[in-house]
Amino acid sequence: MENAEFDYIVIGAGSAGCVLANRLSANPQTSVCLIEGGGSDNSIRVRVPAGILSLYGNRQYDYGYMGVPQPGLNNRKIPVNRGKALGGSSTINSMVYIRGAAQDYDEWAELGCSGWSYADVLPVFRSLERNMLSQDPDYHGFDGELLVDNPRDPNTVSKMWVEAGKSVGLPENDDFNAASQLGLGVYNVTQDRGERFSAYTAFVKPIRSRSNLTVLTNAEVLDLSVADGRVAGVNVLMDGGVKRLGCRGETILSAGAIGSPRILLASGIGPAGELADVGVTPLLDLPGVGKNLRDHIDGMITVRSASSKTLGLSVQNLPSMLAAPFQYFIRRKGMLSTNYVEAGGFAKTKYAGDVPDIQFHFVPGYRSHRGRLVEYGHGYAVHTCVLRPKSIGELTLEANGGHRNVRIDHRFFSDERDALTLVEGIKVARSVLASPVFSEIRGPEILPGPDVGSDDEILAYLRAEALTVYHPVGTAKMGKDPMAVVDPSSLKVRGIANLRVADASVMPTLIGGNTNAPSMMIGEKAAKMIVHG
Repeated sequence: MENAEFDYIVIGAGSAGCVLANRLSANPQTSVCLIEGGGSDNSIRVRVPAGILSLYGNRQYDYGYMGVPQPGLNNRKIPVNRGKALGGSSTINSMVYIRGAAQDYDEWAELGCSGWSYADVLPVFRSLERNMLSQDPDYHGFDGELLVDNPRDPNTVSKMWVEAGKSVGLPENDDFNAASQLGLGVYNVTQDRGERFSAYTAFVKPIRSRSNLTVLTNAEVLDLSVADGRVAGVNVLMDGGVKRLGCRGETILSAGAIGSPRILLASGIGPAGELADVGVTPLLDLPGVGKNLRDHIDGMITVRSASSKTLGLSVQNLPSMLAAPFQYFIRRKGMLSTNYVEAGGFAKTKYAGDVPDIQFHFVPGYRSHRGRLVEYGHGYAVHTCVLRPKSIGELTLEANGGHRNVRIDHRFFSDERDALTLVEGIKVARSVLASPVFSEIRGPEILPGPDVGSDDEILAYLRAEALTVYHPVGTAKMGKDPMAVVDPSSLKVRGIANLRVADASVMPTLIGGNTNAPSMMIGEKAAKMIVHG
């Protein structure tokens, strides 16, 4: 790899980067280097859906960032899990396939991002998708690389959640990516016959043998070498030393909403005054780099149950636990086939406008009230998140001289509207759980608990316990305003001729839903911009 040069360098083998590597290397005359900070995804814990419990917080697969103390959340530090392996966060996520509402993308267009309306992005989503469910062809594609399917063996309790919603006016919705998100249902997932189907599995693994594609793993990008308004090379820490990869053509940052702005800042591209304060020589004053951080803040309700219908670790469930490996590896059924958040849906609080403002992720098993990944016993839980938060944070470099670490400040609940919405969301979730449908398995609510009833009490609980559902976006946003980092028509970084950003960091606002599929869409749009101009 000494003195290697490439036509295209893609930094980050996540949801967007894998799409880009596929499309750019399709031309055999073009040399492409895909750089991943993590290692291989070749592990049973990655492939088996239930293995997700062993991925979060695992330093082999998760960067395991930690945010700074949040005044709105009792000064707690909030974990920020990000994938560290081929496939990026699509290798450690819950595999839920959601695109967001049409209105989200139309808002982008209204904010000055021409070419990003729902009418513009829907064909891109369809082109990427290989839908296995015969869903409406007006919204779905059947010839793309990304497999979209139903879970192989949804738990009975997940189906009870969907039925319970009808008692509070939430209809069953079997396609959250069609005309309306409203309602509850079992989520579609990115799986192949019950196995995880990540961005790497879909877009890079099948073409890994291309002679013009170089994939580097366990390679940490330190910064970019910029000269005369162009990226001349990328400085990478790998194999125990720093290597410089030359860039003949373009460099594309697809390291995610944490990684991409970190690399820009470390390269001297960002708010000049802030960079100087942490010892980085400013190269290009772009005040928006690292700003506009948005994420879905989330509150949980967890209920104990004596019923072994729910997933759980118990003596009474021992037969199912012993049978689980055989059920999964022979028939792709049983406990190991669960992604835990099998069902969920979207609802409106009293603060909502035309579209739902909260999303649910329902777990047919007991979620620990002590923060443990596994807790003895049975139960069920529901996570509720604010879909379009008004609180906006930022990402800055740590002033430790290394330029490799970041301060992640979400500023959760800095806008009171998010707190009010989440309080109402918890009340809606409780109303669903109160349905007679749950009578046969009902047990005590452990969190927030029966003593938490008033709005003030619920808010106090959220300040003490709320986390995120790990959907950070916006830290190198596209747009036309002074805080925009990239141009919407090209995703090129302002002031750098051959540098683009293509991942969730370019989102000007946070879409209403999970961010994996939208990040792939951004990667595909970027590839078309590069290939077709």
